[in-house]
Amino acid sequence: MQKILVSIKRVVDYNVKIRVKSDHSGIETSNVKMSMNPFDEIAVEEALRLKEQGLVNETLVISIGPEGCQEVLRSALAMGIDRAIHILTDQQFEPINIAKILQWVVEKEQPELVVLGKQAIDDDCNQTGQMLAALLKWPQGTFASKVEIQGQEAIVTREVDGGLETLALILPAVITTDLRLNKPRYISLPNIMKAKQKTLETLPFDSLGLALKSHSIVKSITPPSQKKKGVTVESVQELIKKLHEEAKVI
Repeated sequence: MQKILVSIKRVVDYNVKIRVKSDHSGIETSNVKMSMNPFDEIAVEEALRLKEQGLVNETLVISIGPEGCQEVLRSALAMGIDRAIHILTDQQFEPINIAKILQWVVEKEQPELVVLGKQAIDDDCNQTGQMLAALLKWPQGTFASKVEIQGQEAIVTREVDGGLETLALILPAVITTDLRLNKPRYISLPNIMKAKQKTLETLPFDSLGLALKSHSIVKSITPPSQKKKGVTVESVQELIKKLHEEAKVI
């Protein structure tokens, strides 16, 4: 395989408690620690493992978003990725338009395999990989927990209700990653320094020549309601009394 492309998204770090903006227009990201979407980090790790097995000649990552996306691209380069592309834009795109931008990159770079996280932890849409496969008319293997390359096929194992399902995808193909696929490697300081010397190409979104339109509008985002604090009872009799007199469910 000549090339594998990994799409990564910059999201609020998973250790940060998500806060909704006061006007309910979105998630608060000002002065908040940002990092690579964990599912995408697994996709990066899988691409690196395939290259280390001698199955891939070049690994490439792409991120779409503001200037800060270069931080997560540099992290991927420090993990071992060969080259990065940054589609620079301050616009917020819905999954179908992200998929169309990725389609443009795929047609430009001609990878044999595209790998991305099954979902982003900020919006949990879980749509981009499937939409990209449909646009490209490529086979897809979603929620992959194991990936093997055998000749011109990608063998993908995925968890389904009641067991495991194994798919044979004829390359080129799109794969989305699940948590059980692998454990991403730590980044060493020497590799962080080496990453600064690797190629990071920046393409302003307007230079792509894509005319994208929104198909949905986020009207409001509200935090989940607070759960009532639980109480501890000393006996079954006390539990029944509370259910009867306070909760009034029996």
